[in-house]
Order: sequence, then structure tokens, then C-alpha cells
Amino acid sequence: MADDSLRAVARSYFADSMSPAHDWHHVQRVEALAERLTGEYAVDERTVELAVWFHDIGRAREDAGEIDDHAAWGAREAERVLAERGVADGRIDTVTQAIRAHRYSNAVEPASRAAEILCDADNLDALGAVGVARSFTYGGELGETIHDPDLPPEADPTAAGQSQYNHLHKKILDLPERMYTDAGRDIAEDRRAFVERFVDRFDAEVDGRR
Repeated sequence: MADDSLRAVARSYFADSMSPAHDWHHVQRVEALAERLTGEYAVDERTVELAVWFHDIGRAREDAGEIDDHAAWGAREAERVLAERGVADGRIDTVTQAIRAHRYSNAVEPASRAAEILCDADNLDALGAVGVARSFTYGGELGETIHDPDLPPEADPTAAGQSQYNHLHKKILDLPERMYTDAGRDIAEDRRAFVERFVDRFDAEVDGRR
């Protein structure tokens, strides 16, 4: 995807001290995945670019407790920035809807192919080897337990999991079911298979079998 001044503007919202789970490197990985998915469909590439670059610009504010919903805030901020720089209203509407829809916990369905691609690319970065690394990194920042053998996933009452092991079971392994594109689903199944192998190995090491 092409680089330009709007990419730099989006980059400016990401401090070097940000959480490694949601930093600019995350955006770069989502960008690469979105580019891969975009090649499979007839979709406006520029709209996808803008949605990817700006989708997490509110993340630092949410992590700091300044806002409640980085997707909602990011959509409003992206609308302001893009309008000031002369982006067409129709494209802005599509970009901001994609940003609102990308958040896993929001009950907002993507309303365009560009939004579907952003959702899929963002969720794909939570799967596979990178997804495992991000999960445990973020859990460590929050002070969450890696694994509590007295609280297996099936007994955990929370939606996201009280330990990062449970989080893999309760959220990450279900992400392929949330894919909107066939291309995204194919990648997700491959990445889920890796997470399943990781969990199997984790179980064996916890039990002392490996």
C-alpha cells in the first residue's frame, strides 16, 4: 500500500511507549494483511488504506483511561482529520464506519467490503504466533495470570477469560468464526491451527508431560 502524508498523520497518534500489543507495528501488520485481502476482491484500495491507518488512533487514549471506546473516538477523529485534508465525504463515511465496526466487542457490523477487510485483517493479527505473543504481552501489562489450573476455561465466567490461557480458548480460537471474507477465513484457519498446537504443547508442559 502506498505511503503518503495521511499515513504519517495516523502514525503521529502512536507514541513509542505504547503497549506493544496495539502499537504502530500492529498497524503495519494489519496493513500487510489488508493488502493481501484487498488483492482478492474488487474494493477501493485507498479506502482500505485509510481505514487501516486510522483504525487504532484512539487506542492510547483508551489505554490511558481518557476515553471509553477507541473505535468510536477514532472514527470521529478520523472524520475530522480526513475532512480537513479534503478527502471525499463518501470515502470518509466508509472509512469511519469501518473504524467503528473493527472493534471486537462492539455490536457494529461492517457495512462495506473495505470494513470487512479491516475487521478480518485486525482479527488475523490476534491469531497465530503473533496473536499468542500479543495476548501474553497485553495480559502481562494488565497483571493478569498466565494460567490458573484451578480455573479451566469451561469454569471461567468471563467473556474474555481471567487468564491469558483462558483468553486463548474463549476469544482467540473463536476468531475464525468472525471472518467476513473467504480469503480471511482461509488465513484464520491456518493461524488457528498454530494456536491449537501451542495450547496442546502448553498443556503438556503444565502437566509435566513435556
